Amino acid sequence: MAELQQLRVQEAVDSVVKSVEREHPEDAGPHVPVQHRCCEDSQAPTQQVHQCIERCRAPLAQAQALGTCELEKFQDRLARCTIHCNDKARDSTDAGSKELQVKRRLESCMTTCVDDHVNLTPTKTKKMKESLSSTGKELSAIGHRG
Repeated sequence: MAELQQLRVQEAVDSVVKSVEREHPEDAGPHVPVQHRCCEDSQAPTQQVHQCIERCRAPLAQAQALGTCELEKFQDRLARCTIHCNDKARDSTDAGSKELQVKRRLESCMTTCVDDHVNLTPTKTKKMKESLSSTGKELSAIGHRG
């Protein structure tokens, strides 16, 4: 039963990542065309070229950090819920409940945790896409400035 719940969570997270990557493929890797423009002026001082490249990298780094942070928060919340379920099961065992009863309660609690967190994925996806859209606008502006 636990394997099934773990699979459901993994599929939900994979779906979020794939959805975000589909709509924002430019945020999945280096933005070479924009950075390439930084090097077009062969007369530009090295420091100016480096500053230009850093300005190009900053929004991408922000996008990657956002994705990592959102996924970590999701995992932390799910872990806390799982701990809560384990604590409830332990308390039931200490109170003298039968093993089968405890197991069923634990499975039910874990299923509820997974259901709740899988149901959060559309909101998480939307939030990440909105943040990446604003990052994309920043990159576009940088690309036009060079």
